[in-house]
Amino acid sequence: MSQVSKKVQWCLNKAKRELKEKGLHRGLIKLESNQELAEKHLKKAEHNLKAAHYFEQGGFSDWSPSAFFYVIYHCFLAILRKFGYESRNQECTIAVIEMLKLTGKINIENKFIDTLKINTLEEIHQSTTIELRETFQYGIETKFEKTEEFKRLANLCQEIIEKTKNILFEMKENERNRS
Repeated sequence: MSQVSKKVQWCLNKAKRELKEKGLHRGLIKLESNQELAEKHLKKAEHNLKAAHYFEQGGFSDWSPSAFFYVIYHCFLAILRKFGYESRNQECTIAVIEMLKLTGKINIENKFIDTLKINTLEEIHQSTTIELRETFQYGIETKFEKTEEFKRLANLCQEIIEKTKNILFEMKENERNRS
C-alpha cells in the first residue's frame, strides 16, 4: 500500500471514528458521486478568483492570497465530490487528489497539488499559496505588493479552474456516452 493510500485510509478511519463519537467529522467520507455539488464547488472557486481581483482593486490585496488558496481548494473539493468523497480536512483533500492522480483517474499537474502543501525551507522555490495565505492571514501586512507573484497566482487559479471543468464535464460527457 502506497503512502498516499495509507493517508487516505487514515482519513477515512478518522471520519468514521469521529462520526461515531461526535456525530461530525474532520476527515474524509466516501459517498455517491455528486455532480451538482461538484459544480457548486467549482462556482465557489470562480467566485473566490473574482474576490481576489476585487480585493486587489479595492486596496485589500492582503486578502487575495486567502482567496487564491480557496480557489484551488474548492476546485479540489469539486473533484472529490465528482469521485464520491467529502473532505473536511486539507491534508485528506490533498491525499485524495494525489491518489486519484496516481491511479490515473485524473490528469493534474503537481504544481496545483504542491501549492497547497506546507513545505520545508529547502523545498520552497516559489511561495506556495498556503504559505502566502498564512503570512497574510496571521501577519501584519496589509498589502500584497508583489505584482508578478499576484499575476502568477491568478493565472495558476484560472488554470486549475479550467482543469477542473475538464475533469467534471469531460467525465460527465463520457458517462453519458456509455449510457
